[in-house]
Amino acid sequence: MAARWLRPFLAAPMAVGLILAPVAPARALVPYVYTPKPVELEGAGLGIAQAAARLLRMGQAEDAARLAALTVRLLPNDPRGWVLLAEAQLRSRDTKKAAVSLARAKTLDPNNPGIWFAEGSLALRDGRPNDAIGLLERGLKMEGNNAGGYFDLGNAYIQLGNQGKALAAFERASKLRRDFWEAINNQGLVLFEQGQTREAVGRWRQVLRIKPGAAEPSLALATGLYASGPQGKSEAVELAARALDADPNYVLESYQKDQLWGPKLRSAARVLLSDAALKTNVERANANANPDDLGDDE
Repeated sequence: MAARWLRPFLAAPMAVGLILAPVAPARALVPYVYTPKPVELEGAGLGIAQAAARLLRMGQAEDAARLAALTVRLLPNDPRGWVLLAEAQLRSRDTKKAAVSLARAKTLDPNNPGIWFAEGSLALRDGRPNDAIGLLERGLKMEGNNAGGYFDLGNAYIQLGNQGKALAAFERASKLRRDFWEAINNQGLVLFEQGQTREAVGRWRQVLRIKPGAAEPSLALATGLYASGPQGKSEAVELAARALDADPNYVLESYQKDQLWGPKLRSAARVLLSDAALKTNVERANANANPDDLGDDE
């Protein structure tokens, strides 16, 4: 039922109203488009960059790369966005795009040490350790307390077979960042190749106090204990079983090599994994291994 105050209007003949009403001029519909101000674009871009950085810390590199790509569209002249995008692309193994992003960042801010560190990391992934050393050292001259820079420098020296310089770089990295378990883990890798098994075992135990259950130090420690004699066999088998369940990729010697395990450690791991007590674990790991997967320890 119509409201009482509407009834007179509804009762009136519509035709009369149409004839007597003045004809309004036709008007085209012009939609209103809001154009954000530069300061609003900057705020949005920085907010998206922060979200991308959080995703990167959570290991969601591909999602982070998509957000970082949006950041550089909003803030094309901010080198920080390009560095963030390059880092996300690196972790997504999209090295060609990462190189383009880093080149753009360098043109915007050639004195940003983060750009040199990222380029060094890219060179490492490309198998160019000599180039990586030059790039990383350039970055460390600008920012000498960068633990990640020293860590990558150590990895470059491992690839070149310079164990002494690699160990020094890893030790510097762990002094700068006390919880840098990856740097301590890699100290163990170097020490084992140098024949210092006891010291290597100590480093891997230290890592597991920081990062309990991590696959790589667990298997490395198991290998070191197994190689030390029968007294460590029981613990070694238990650690190895847990490590293979956590990351089956470490059953593959090719994957161990990619993670910078030296020939002595790989050989000792081969002996450990041939133990009959690990047969089921090794078979399951071989069935589940996917070397294209970065694993939980990355």
